[in-house]
Amino acid sequence: MPCLPHADLILQNGPVYLGLKEGYTSAVALWAGKVLATGTPADMAPLIGPGTQVIDLAGRMATPGLYEAHLHLLPLGLTMKELDIRPRFVRTLDGLLEMIAQAAAKAKPGEWILARGYDHFELDVKRHPHRTELDRAAPNNPVYIVRACGHLSVANSLALKLAGVDETTPVPAGGAIEQVNGVLTGLMAENGRDPVKKVIPDPTDEELVAAIERAGRYCNSFGITSVMDAAVGMRSRYREVAAYRTAQRTGRLPVRTNMCLLGGHNGIVEQCFADGLVTGAGDDWLSVGPVKIFTDGSAGGRTAAMSLPYLGEPETKGIFCLTDAEMDALTRDYHAKGYQLAVHAIGDAAIEQTLNAMENGLNDHPDPDRRHRIEHCGFNSKEQIARMVRLGIEPVPQPVFIYDFGDLYLSVLEADRVEACYPMRDWIEAGLKPAASSDAPVCDANIWPNIYTMLTRKTARGTVISPDQTLTIDEAISAYTEFGAYVNRCEDSRGRLLPGMAADVAIFSRDLSTATPEQLLHETRCDMTIIAGKVVYEAEA
Repeated sequence: MPCLPHADLILQNGPVYLGLKEGYTSAVALWAGKVLATGTPADMAPLIGPGTQVIDLAGRMATPGLYEAHLHLLPLGLTMKELDIRPRFVRTLDGLLEMIAQAAAKAKPGEWILARGYDHFELDVKRHPHRTELDRAAPNNPVYIVRACGHLSVANSLALKLAGVDETTPVPAGGAIEQVNGVLTGLMAENGRDPVKKVIPDPTDEELVAAIERAGRYCNSFGITSVMDAAVGMRSRYREVAAYRTAQRTGRLPVRTNMCLLGGHNGIVEQCFADGLVTGAGDDWLSVGPVKIFTDGSAGGRTAAMSLPYLGEPETKGIFCLTDAEMDALTRDYHAKGYQLAVHAIGDAAIEQTLNAMENGLNDHPDPDRRHRIEHCGFNSKEQIARMVRLGIEPVPQPVFIYDFGDLYLSVLEADRVEACYPMRDWIEAGLKPAASSDAPVCDANIWPNIYTMLTRKTARGTVISPDQTLTIDEAISAYTEFGAYVNRCEDSRGRLLPGMAADVAIFSRDLSTATPEQLLHETRCDMTIIAGKVVYEAEA
């Protein structure tokens, strides 16, 4: 080993995962925020000086810091202060309404009750709550509850009144406002929710920064050191960019963050572009990433745009948020401006629309390494995968959707269509780098259900969906590390533990490679998270 300075921190005596090609070693030395050396404990001995901290892994595994390639960091932090109505907390309609009633009893009249995470498939009544039921629970407060997928919401009568929505309100293109027998139910989808979202009070600047910090610390607790916030501007427009800058400047940005700018009719791209905020601007802690375009909704909500109808509803193929011409124009414009694109497309018809638009943009301005992305990319065909390879377009999926929503998919789609969803093995064998992520707060940022599903393809109820798509533990770790770095265009500095790369490390409570999937899901935790060589999280003993 060449003459090197004394390390700041050495981790040794446990499996150290370097990367998919590099495999494992048993020690790593960190210095000045970078990886200094890797090897055996004997190799590290000359690097130990009077100020070196040595951590004995004692058989525990160290990996590169995890890269959460697609979540909504700021919204996650905001929802952590909202009413949590996920199935883990409530599975009956009466219980959900009681939670809203209790929140309303503590609130001032006219104060908004915001809640997130219900899944009508998991409720005892197997349907969405109705506007009038929310009225009874909170007669003096506007109520707005968001389904787990984030693409469907229910508002009560007061919320609809404040938004100016009634039975005569035109339905926006790319959205839905449900009526039954000419009466509003309160259920809205996609762009149909815009009128209500516009009248929900904006968070203060301090609340935005606090949300970033709160969600970032939560991510640290799972070994996550880098994230992409997948739609900056979605709640408070350009103020969210300012909040991120404030968080970084004041030391309240706990994770390295790539800001994916919201595009489209409600987006902030024009202002960002005028300010020079294009893909790649920024530094290792806070940078500008791709532009986000929404093309469809969610499969569980029957709003993902499909080429074939949903099961039992021959008239329903989902919702396109944009026409082909609108999608083509936006994509070409953003591509010409130099942006990477991260397009939300779940259904195969939405994926086809996305690929057509991206190919047109690449034909206009060839760039073989732009690395446009399809976020979620849930229900794609073999032909679409081959096309993605040819165009250099990467999928950014959430395997945890199978864990959380797989049984729901089987209730709205034929089994063979569900079997083809989120094909991690096919993507990797085709040469793509599917970066695992959670889409939090759609799913929890907790990494273990995601890893469990990559290893087993099991839902939370134990249903196995396309077992031929399972990954090895090394592939699953890489999907959460180097693949995330690759799709976020920083693979030369993050995602692997090699000399000169960022000293971002996650230490887990056991050797992940020898544990069963069930042990990983139920009995494993992150013990320590290190960013730039500094410990930012340590679990209680």
